Amino acid sequence: MLKGLALTPPIVGRISIGKVVERDGRRLPEKDDEFTITSQVQSREGWVAHPLNESLRQIQPGTKERSAKLRSIPVRLVFDDPALSLRSAYTLFDRKSGRPLCVGDGESCRRSTRTGVQSLPCPAPESCELARDGCKPFGRLNVRIDSPGDGDELGSFVFRTAGFNSIRTLATRLLYLHAASGGKLSTLPLEIRLRGKSTAQSHRAPIYYVDLTLRSGLTLAEAVSQAQAEWGMRRASGFDQVALDEAARSGLAQGAFEDSSEDSAAIVEELYPEDSGMVPAAGRSLGAALPALVDKLVAKLETP
Repeated sequence: MLKGLALTPPIVGRISIGKVVERDGRRLPEKDDEFTITSQVQSREGWVAHPLNESLRQIQPGTKERSAKLRSIPVRLVFDDPALSLRSAYTLFDRKSGRPLCVGDGESCRRSTRTGVQSLPCPAPESCELARDGCKPFGRLNVRIDSPGDGDELGSFVFRTAGFNSIRTLATRLLYLHAASGGKLSTLPLEIRLRGKSTAQSHRAPIYYVDLTLRSGLTLAEAVSQAQAEWGMRRASGFDQVALDEAARSGLAQGAFEDSSEDSAAIVEELYPEDSGMVPAAGRSLGAALPALVDKLVAKLETP
């Protein structure tokens, strides 16, 4: 097995609430008010739609039209551990190469330096000299879309976001549902929903974020009862959920960074647009500036 390579959950498609469009010769991200489910293949027009993108629209409650907005998706989780289903961290990307430069949780980080990847304290973006105003929260949620005929129980669709509202809401829901179900997250019948709200920063215009809830029509008691029963049946059949979680945890820990440069390039384009203020000007020339900044930071950290 290759060392230093993060073994991430197998991905069969993407879930997004926006897309990249071309305007005046520039590729810019554009937010949307519905989900879009795509494959992992891109054409000149963008990401190719997954068959589920159309089939789920046909069964949206209360609608019969083909153009129904897709604002909820029935899902299940692959893992019981909330930290495996939703992985979030403060992340700084190099805009030129698309590769991650620093990933931290507010206490410690893994940072790419001239001498390799180092583990250093993470002061969070507002207090970090290297990444001030450029290092942002970044989260990945892996889910199985619950649809008839889907035999890939280990394959997942990934929702990637740099939105604080989505990350905080999803993390909170996972913790609550994990506690309420006795740790049986993988068998809970769930759905992801698109929610909207207005803030002073959005100038009262709606902004959209992703929530994770019980499947429509189920009470918490009913959902937990179903989850407990199914978890017991799977265990009786020989399925070892605890071992699966441990294998995923071990695989993710093998690499310094989860995202490859191939994936990161698309992530930067879609979630960290150059002129949005999400990536600092220094990030556009980090190839030259990074070594000196890192050496300065390391020197500070090593000073008694």
